[in-house]
Order: sequence, then C-alpha cells, then structure tokens
Amino acid sequence: MPTEKLDNFKESGDYIQSLDRGLQVIQAFSQNNQVLTVSHVSQITGLSRPTARRILLTLEHLGFAESTNGVFSLTARTLSLGYAYLSSNNTWSIAQTFMRDFVNKTGESCSISILDGTDIIYVARVSTKRIMSINLDVGSRLPAYATSMGHVLLANLPKDKLETYFDSTQLERFTDKTIIDKNQLTNLLEDVRQKQWGGVDQQLEEGLRSIAVPLRNASGKVFAAINCSAHAGRITKEALREELLPLLQETAEKISEAMAITNNSRYV
Repeated sequence: MPTEKLDNFKESGDYIQSLDRGLQVIQAFSQNNQVLTVSHVSQITGLSRPTARRILLTLEHLGFAESTNGVFSLTARTLSLGYAYLSSNNTWSIAQTFMRDFVNKTGESCSISILDGTDIIYVARVSTKRIMSINLDVGSRLPAYATSMGHVLLANLPKDKLETYFDSTQLERFTDKTIIDKNQLTNLLEDVRQKQWGGVDQQLEEGLRSIAVPLRNASGKVFAAINCSAHAGRITKEALREELLPLLQETAEKISEAMAITNNSRYV
C-alpha cells in the first residue's frame, strides 16, 4: 500500500496498531537475522524495547516463536501464515504442471514471483538438482532491481508507481555487474517493457544468469513473472535468449490461459 494511503488508513477507526506491530516483529526475522534479541528487534522495527518484548513473548506464548537465554527465533508454525495464502489460492498449483514440463524439457530451474514492496517474492518454484549458493524456495525474497523477474514486474508498473519504487529502494551492488545507476536502470526497464522479456547476467550472484517473461490476466495486465535460471558456465546469454526464451514464453502463455479458464477473480 502506498505510504500516503497507509498513513490515511492509520488515522481511521479500522486500523489495528497491535496487529501492525506484531507483523513488523515477525518480518524482522530473515535469512540474515534468524535469531534476534529484544534490542535487535527494537532496532530493526523502530518499536520501543518494552513493546518489542511484549510482542515477542506473545508470539512465543502462541507458538510462533521460541527463545533461549533471551535470544528469539521463529518456529515452524509461522509457515502456516504463508500456507494460508497458498492454500486459499490454487493459482500457483495450476502453474506447477506447466513449470514441470518446462524443467523436464530444458533441465533448468523455473520460478514464479510477484512484486511485494521493493522485493520480488517467490510463489512457485520447480528446481533442478544442481546447487547454487542462493537457496531459493517459495517465500524467498530478492531485490527486484537485480533480478530478471523483478525487471519484468517493474517494467510493467505505471510510471508513478515505478518512481515510488525508486524513492523507496536503496540500490546496492551485489556483483560488479549489478546496475545501481537509476538512469541506466530506468532505460533498461523501458527496453524490457518494449520487448516484454528481461534477462540478467550475474547481477545478483556471480555465475547466475536468468531470463523472465510476464504472466498476464485475461485483460492483459501483468500480475506475476516467470523465469528460467541457469549457471553461466553451462549456458550462454545467446542460448538463453534463442533456445529457452521461446519455451518460457510458451509456458507463460499456457499458465495465463489456465488462470483465465479457472475464472480466478484475482487474475482475470
């Protein structure tokens, strides 16, 4: 939700501050912050230490967190929050069949993501057995500006929302190929918008290349992106574009058509 709308909503009688703060605490935990003290949670969320402590203790009492000597971590029960979304929306299970066909044909991993704030979040994935240093699965988050799916999703945003994205994002370098210049990235996104596919070459991780295309609803609006990722030592940029892009586009068309047939109101 845009900041202005969120601020206005907070002034309404429908806003529940305690729920907002509880979700902030849960989201303070991440791959880089798997265990946190009350002080750390307070620093990350901006909440006071007493408030952070009460929320952590409540989460622990409810079974969503556990602690040892004042150090907290989330429990597996928090997965139920994500599974509630996945189980209430069969969109991504529909996509799995087409994704598996793509992976069987190409031997390369295939993923679907949506834009969530300044990140992309993985909502479906079919991987190969080849191991990359980045451990990706459903629920994984990556910075949109450094990923092929992120480029596709950002390129299809209205101009005002894209500008809001840049205002909210700190462009950091992951490799020497990461694009962190706003003007250069804006020009790249315009190119992606024109051709309706995007690719990145080792911008997020050395040795990782990927290519992505949009998923569209029945009215043509982009609601997600699907990609293929591969090791740079195994496949060239040209092979990704010439051999795998047509198959990925075909897969995206099949998934988009299947979404429309299911009459899922969220995507048609």
